[in-house]
Amino acid sequence: MIDYGRPLEFGIFPVPEASRLDETRHLVALADTAGLDLVAIQDHPYQRRYMDTLSLIAALAATTTRVRFATDVAGLPLRPPAILAKTAATIDLASGGRFELGLGAGSFWEAIEAFGGPRRTPGEAITALEEAIDICRLLWSEQTSVRYDGTHYSLDGAKPGPRPAHDIEIWLGVFGPRALDLLGRKADGWLPSIPRMPIEELGPRHEAIDAAASGAGRDPASIRRLANVNGTITDGPSEGFLHGPQDQWIDQLSMLALEHGVDTFILWSEGDPIEQTHRFAELTPVVREVVTTERARRAADR
Repeated sequence: MIDYGRPLEFGIFPVPEASRLDETRHLVALADTAGLDLVAIQDHPYQRRYMDTLSLIAALAATTTRVRFATDVAGLPLRPPAILAKTAATIDLASGGRFELGLGAGSFWEAIEAFGGPRRTPGEAITALEEAIDICRLLWSEQTSVRYDGTHYSLDGAKPGPRPAHDIEIWLGVFGPRALDLLGRKADGWLPSIPRMPIEELGPRHEAIDAAASGAGRDPASIRRLANVNGTITDGPSEGFLHGPQDQWIDQLSMLALEHGVDTFILWSEGDPIEQTHRFAELTPVVREVVTTERARRAADR
């Protein structure tokens, strides 16, 4: 049983298809007014149907007042980290501190190569990801000039600035041992997808992150544990994990929080996105109450 005791947050995962722009605007406005916390958008520049994720986030942030935004996750091989850091800081400033940076080491290598990006081995991809984290943090710092000599990326007297409006968190969508070690040492959140990653695999990966964090002198509980939750909220009987009525979702999300360490749930709906977002927003206060009550009971029993 793993519970880091962090406050729960809830978000949505709209698809950045150009043909669904009006729907995306509607979804984001709904998230902003319905009490949801986060809008997370995938990043696949080589997908011809998709808009540019960072430009889309900037436009959507300009029409909202409270909901936060994140890349879920930005594809590093097509996003030079120095420019990515500048873009992230710009969105964060323009939105009043409402942007977080999800990063991925890369996948779909043939598509990346077709767009002029590099093809990397798994080891090269993780090395590049670590260098990108370092570079982003340097370029968000108060230093007047920075240098960095990496295998894949370098800075030579770069001038940081402007600083973001808040300390932007870096969340990693990673799974392997070396990547999880990097996450525990240097990142602020882990972002898998459930049930694409079976829930029984969460515990060992939490343990790997925690060991790396402790070894680096960090509190493992300071690292956010997010999850894209893929499923459908229905009116009928259960059809499996995260496919069923609201009561089932309340039970299963509460279980993921109290037993499997997840603190942030991002809805990746298989049903009508607007209807599903309404249903999700209705159940989130109940999940918070269930988790808060159970945590208090456990604390009293200690």
